[in-house]
Amino acid sequence: MKQQRHWEERTHQWLLKTEFRNASEAEISELKDILRFHEHRYYVLNEPLISDTEYDRLYKMLEAAERNDPTIITPDSPTQRVGSGLTASFHSVSHLVPMLSLENSYNAEDLLEWDRKARELSGRETIEYCVEPKFDGASISLIFEGDRFTRGATRGDGVQGDDITANLRRIRSLPLSAGFAGLGIRQIEIRGEVLMTKAHFKQYNDLLAEQNLPPLANPRNAAAGTLRLKDPAEVGRRNLEAFLYHVSYTLTDPGQDLPPALQTHSGSLDLLWDLGFRSPKKEKRVFQGIRAVIDHCLDFEQHRDDLPYEIDGIVIKVNEIALQEKLGMTTHHPRWAIAFKFKARQAISLLRNVEFQVGRTGSVTPVAKIDPVPIGGVTVSSISLHNQDFIREKNIRLGDRVLVERAGDVIPYIVRSLTEQRTGAETDIRFPTSCPSCGHDLIKPVDEAVWRCPNISCHAQVVERIIHFTSKDAMDIRGLGEANIRKFHELGWLPDIPSIYTLPYAEMQQLEGMGSRSVAKLQEAIERSKYQPLHRLINALGIRYVGETTAKGIARRVSHLLELAAFTREDLQQIEDVGVKVADSLFSFFQDPAQQDTLRRLEALGVNLSSGRQEAVSGSLSGKSFLFTGTLSKMKRSEAETLVESMGGKLLSGVSSKLDYLVVGEDAGSKLEKARKIGTIHIMDEDAFLILAGKS
Repeated sequence: MKQQRHWEERTHQWLLKTEFRNASEAEISELKDILRFHEHRYYVLNEPLISDTEYDRLYKMLEAAERNDPTIITPDSPTQRVGSGLTASFHSVSHLVPMLSLENSYNAEDLLEWDRKARELSGRETIEYCVEPKFDGASISLIFEGDRFTRGATRGDGVQGDDITANLRRIRSLPLSAGFAGLGIRQIEIRGEVLMTKAHFKQYNDLLAEQNLPPLANPRNAAAGTLRLKDPAEVGRRNLEAFLYHVSYTLTDPGQDLPPALQTHSGSLDLLWDLGFRSPKKEKRVFQGIRAVIDHCLDFEQHRDDLPYEIDGIVIKVNEIALQEKLGMTTHHPRWAIAFKFKARQAISLLRNVEFQVGRTGSVTPVAKIDPVPIGGVTVSSISLHNQDFIREKNIRLGDRVLVERAGDVIPYIVRSLTEQRTGAETDIRFPTSCPSCGHDLIKPVDEAVWRCPNISCHAQVVERIIHFTSKDAMDIRGLGEANIRKFHELGWLPDIPSIYTLPYAEMQQLEGMGSRSVAKLQEAIERSKYQPLHRLINALGIRYVGETTAKGIARRVSHLLELAAFTREDLQQIEDVGVKVADSLFSFFQDPAQQDTLRRLEALGVNLSSGRQEAVSGSLSGKSFLFTGTLSKMKRSEAETLVESMGGKLLSGVSSKLDYLVVGEDAGSKLEKARKIGTIHIMDEDAFLILAGKS
């Protein structure tokens, strides 16, 4: 921690420099060490301490110094290599062609200057460019021998990377074979990026939250961390996607010319798409001259949030491959490509206070209250600090200036405290020893990172459990929102979950803002919730580690929910998606007399506790399997999936020969290509699906 603080302070001092001339040998050496430190944080630890923009400023300082005095260039200078991303956890392999970084630009002037140099070197008056999104993920390199995927690696140091072949095989959007041999290609190396979409990233962070673990800051960290997992099966469960965007090397059969498509970059993206890869074929654009490219970049930045995945810029490449080869490359980056970086989604604010909130499972979460600051179109004033360990690791104090990040729809996150700007007036954040709500002594289980209030009657926990019980993905009681729940709890009407079904509607109408019509709607919603399917009730109970998917698996195993009181831990582990930790949580819940009493009271009040599993769901879709891809226009995907299950159909998680119907929306991905290759799958659009389901 002391060493980290040292480098943070030195980094800050360097970032304050407005110019850098006549550098001493000691200054150059320190700047190189600072860059190496931040490369290690970024590439190896996946825990950056500065923004990309700040890193680029430092890098350009060193680059300028070396340009002014080439004698100071050393072989281990950060400008002479790509990065230091190798780890000891995986076997290192060599890339067929070095994976270089891209030169970065931040404004139109940078692009105009880059275009000028490219035109001078090429002797062309105008150059044709292909542009595509700059994916914010983890870089990969793939090798295919003939038609077969044989090896995949991380970017590493640009010359060597970590062999992650087993993990990449688990990514469903990555074909394990492709028709290269039929094109006369004996060996090919393809570059790309592994991503986690915004939706899957949210699901993953929600899962971490259920386990009371700090969420990841952004999808890039999630993707990079997943690729380095030791368990390939876990990689498969995290729903990563692979985008392939560059052919770096080809070896053809003797006397065989390259396919015409590989003579341009845009053509190679089309070819990869046609062979079943998820390339940016749909996102790419081809322009004559840099002016049109600049207009596209500025326009695209305004619509970056419309994409289902994170990007941090636009990549501009000379489209003609022969011209790329003529322009060549430096030791650090190709001269035929440049990245136009979007504005950073970060801001700096002052940490004013920390409040401690009690969740429905008793977990005590510190929440930072900062001076309101706009980030990514949203004003941020509250940020979770997750747990005591997080505060210690980040060295956060009251009164600190903090760097806050928010990417797209991702929750705000404190990247770091600006320790170098401390005045001495900052104070430690003191974690409470007793519950902020009920005063009960807090406990910290040995295998957990959070402090908990063990009092299940704690008012804060009760309110949070009721809020969760009534939420959209649980019992879906509309009209009983958080504000009303807190108000009714204070009035004594909602001491626990069963009391939802005994609310005094006549008295409620006397409250300000609660007229007879709104009360009648609330009563109707509460009555309707009694007939929700069992899996929704299981999810609504807020059992630790049990979400929607696990709840459905449990509901399929029992006829009545209280049957689970007779299950052993071993019995529970036989349920789909239930491991040791989930089984322990379920066992503790259903052995608790108080929880059993709650369930009996709910049933006495008319709430459904039965699954009806003895009778198979029948309907026009019975026995048929479905998968959805792309964006639906007439309903949400979750609504379409619910419709399938309600009519007896089954949902699959991926394309296989077991799939009957693939329903395709806008911007369908690689699932569509895979389904076409299998040939036995019925492919239909949303309208055809609604007709099949009898809803149109």
